[in-house]
Amino acid sequence: MFGTFMSTLDSSIVNIALPTIRRELAAGDSVEWVVLCYLLTTTSTLLIMGKLSDWVGRRQLYITGFSVFVLGSLFCGLAWSLWSLVAFRVLQGIGASMIYAIGPAIISDAFAPRERGQALGLMGSVVAAGSSAGPVIGGLLLGKFGWSSIFFVNVPIGLLAIWRAWTILPKSPKVTGQRFDLVGAGLFLVGVTTLLTGLDFGPEPHYGWNDPLVIALLSIGAVLILFFLLWEMRVSEPMLRLGLFRIKPFTAAILAAFCGFVASGANLFVIPFFLQQLLGLNPERAGLVLLAGPLTLSIIAPLGGYLSSRVSTRWLSSTGLLITACGYFAFSFLDTSWDWTDVVWRSSLVSLGFGLFQSPNSSSALNAAPLTQRGIASSMIAFMRNLGFVVGIALAAAVWYSLRNRYGVAHSVSPESAVAQLLGMHYVYLTMTGLVLMGALISFTRGTTPLPSPSIDSGNTVPGATA
Repeated sequence: MFGTFMSTLDSSIVNIALPTIRRELAAGDSVEWVVLCYLLTTTSTLLIMGKLSDWVGRRQLYITGFSVFVLGSLFCGLAWSLWSLVAFRVLQGIGASMIYAIGPAIISDAFAPRERGQALGLMGSVVAAGSSAGPVIGGLLLGKFGWSSIFFVNVPIGLLAIWRAWTILPKSPKVTGQRFDLVGAGLFLVGVTTLLTGLDFGPEPHYGWNDPLVIALLSIGAVLILFFLLWEMRVSEPMLRLGLFRIKPFTAAILAAFCGFVASGANLFVIPFFLQQLLGLNPERAGLVLLAGPLTLSIIAPLGGYLSSRVSTRWLSSTGLLITACGYFAFSFLDTSWDWTDVVWRSSLVSLGFGLFQSPNSSSALNAAPLTQRGIASSMIAFMRNLGFVVGIALAAAVWYSLRNRYGVAHSVSPESAVAQLLGMHYVYLTMTGLVLMGALISFTRGTTPLPSPSIDSGNTVPGATA
C-alpha cells in the first residue's frame, strides 16, 4: 500500500506544479516532458519489470524499485534545469514501474485465492486516495516550500517503506533456469515508447494527427510491437508467453479493463475543461468537484473486493461496467446550465460502477494466471491501465477537436464557442458509453467459473488453462 500510494500520488502531484516549474526553470512548452517522460517510462517498462520479478524474485525487485524511486525523487528535488529534471523523472519512473507492476503479484502471493479480491479492493482504495490526494498535497507543498518539495516528500516516506518491506516481505518464488529475453524486452520498450509518444503528440495543436512526425511515430511503434509479438512466438524463453492469452478468464479480464481505463482517461481529460471553461469554476473549486469520483471509488472498491469472493466475477464486474456506462451516458447531456451537483452525482455513479468492477476483475485475472507467470500477469493489468489512460486521452481529443472544428466551419462560429465545445464533448461521452458497454460484454463472456479455491495455487496451472 505504501508503494501503490506513492506511485499513484507521484503521477498526479506534479501536474499542479507545472506552471511554477515552467517559470522557475524557463522551460516553455517543453515542461510537458516532466509528466510525459514519467508516464512513458512506467508504461513501457511494466511488462519487463513483471517478467524480472518472476525471474529474480518479487521481494528483491520490489525493494530495489523503492530504492530507485527514492533516489530519483531526491535527484528531482535537486534538479537545476528542465532536462536534468526530465532525466531524473525517468529514473523515478523506472522505480515506480517496479513498485506498481509487482504490487498486485505480492498481494496474490500473500493471500489465498478467495481473499485476493478483498485485498485488491483495499488496494483500489489506495489508488483512489493517491490520485485524489496528489493535487491537494501538491498545492499545499507548492505554496509553502516550492516545487522541489513535492519530490523531497517522497524520501522519508520511501525510506520508511523500504525498511518495512525489508522486514516483513517473505521470500517469493523464482523461475529458475531461464534466460532473460533481451531482444523481446528491447522491441517492447522501444515500440511502446514510440507508439505512446505518437498518441501523446497527435492531439497537440502544434502537431496534429496528419503531422509527418506523428504518423512516423505511430507507424514505427506499431511495426515494432508486431515484431515483438512475432519474436515472442518463436523464441524458446519469451518475455511474454502468449499462451497466457489462451486462458479465457485472463484475456477477458484485461480486455474489459482496457475498455474501462480508456473511458476513464477520456473523462479525466475532458471534464476539467468543462468545469473551468464552460461552467466558469476556478481551479480550486473544480478540484474539489473532481474529488467526488476518487472518494466514491475509495469507499466502493473494498466493497467490490468483499463481494468478489461471494458473487461470480462474471456478474459482478459486468454489472459494475453497466453502471459506469449509465454514468457516462448521463454525462453526454452536459450543458452550460449545469451546476457542480450535476457533475458530482454523475462522477459518483461512474466510480460506483468502476469500484464494483475493478477489484473482482483484477482478482479474476490473477487467479487465472499460472503461479510461474503471476508477475507478468500482474504487470499486464498495470500496463492496460496506463495504456488505457493514454489511448483514452488521445481518443477524446480526436473526437472532441474534430467535431467542434467541423461544427464551427459548418455554422460559421468559433470552434471555441460553447455550443461547438458542448457538441464535441457530447460525442466523447457517447463514445465512452459504447466502449464501456463493449467492456461489459467482454467481461460477461468470461463465462461462469467456480469461486477460487486454495488448490488452484498448488501447481503452475489452473483448471482449463493452457500453460
